[in-house]
Amino acid sequence: MRPPYPPPPERSAELRRRFAEEARSERPDLSTLCLLVGAEADGALDEAGMDAAQVELDRLAGLLPYRPGGPQAWAVALRELLGDRLGFHGAPADYQRLESSLLHEVLVRRRGLPILLSVVWMEVARRAGAPVYGVALPGHFVVGFGPDEGQVLADPFDGGRVLTGADAELLVAGATGTHLDPSMLRPADPLDVVLRILNNVRAWAAARPERSDVALWAVELSLLLPSHPARLRYERAQLLVGRGDFLGGAVELEAYAEVVRAVDEGAAERVRGEAHAARAMLN
Repeated sequence: MRPPYPPPPERSAELRRRFAEEARSERPDLSTLCLLVGAEADGALDEAGMDAAQVELDRLAGLLPYRPGGPQAWAVALRELLGDRLGFHGAPADYQRLESSLLHEVLVRRRGLPILLSVVWMEVARRAGAPVYGVALPGHFVVGFGPDEGQVLADPFDGGRVLTGADAELLVAGATGTHLDPSMLRPADPLDVVLRILNNVRAWAAARPERSDVALWAVELSLLLPSHPARLRYERAQLLVGRGDFLGGAVELEAYAEVVRAVDEGAAERVRGEAHAARAMLN
């Protein structure tokens, strides 16, 4: 399969407008945001393709049994449908593919990163009426069902395997070397999920300097979210300079220096020096 490439500028501008609007709505829709990310990544994903992905999520939800029971029953029903019957799961090789971070591709391939497979689980379960949410464990995203006192966790990357407390402890210990803290089990906000997906895209692109175009749009979408790390502006500036947009990079560096100045004048001065150097490259 060809690597996905971004759409033309006019299409990209419209997608970004819709992404920012959805992200700032009262109840941001996770599947819509993920599909807008997918359309920004893959110029071949048009409106019909985005609609088809939503229809597929609806179809999968319709295959679940009607109200199977409590959190454990929901987790088992999702595993039996999506994992056992339909083969949604992940593998180490999926970390090497940009498609593994794109919802429309994950729905077709039935393979992806833990967080995208979790999005499939959440969106299918939500449509069917399940008490479902994402759980952003350090280094590994899973889904949760039910309230705190009766929470059931499942790992979509492992085909929806229902996790015991010891399983969750092992996942956290393997990622961080520390113990599982109850705060790690809180439901993840949809916008935090989207930011984490974009972080994965940036990590993929960082390992492939020839795809700085991917890194740039991932940073720029992240900056459209209502809450984001300020340092993303510095990353965007570096990408612009690296891609030959010295003036755009210098302007962004100067703006970031103003943000930093309030807390660290020395760091701000260093960033202003980088801006000066970028402008000098125009000569």
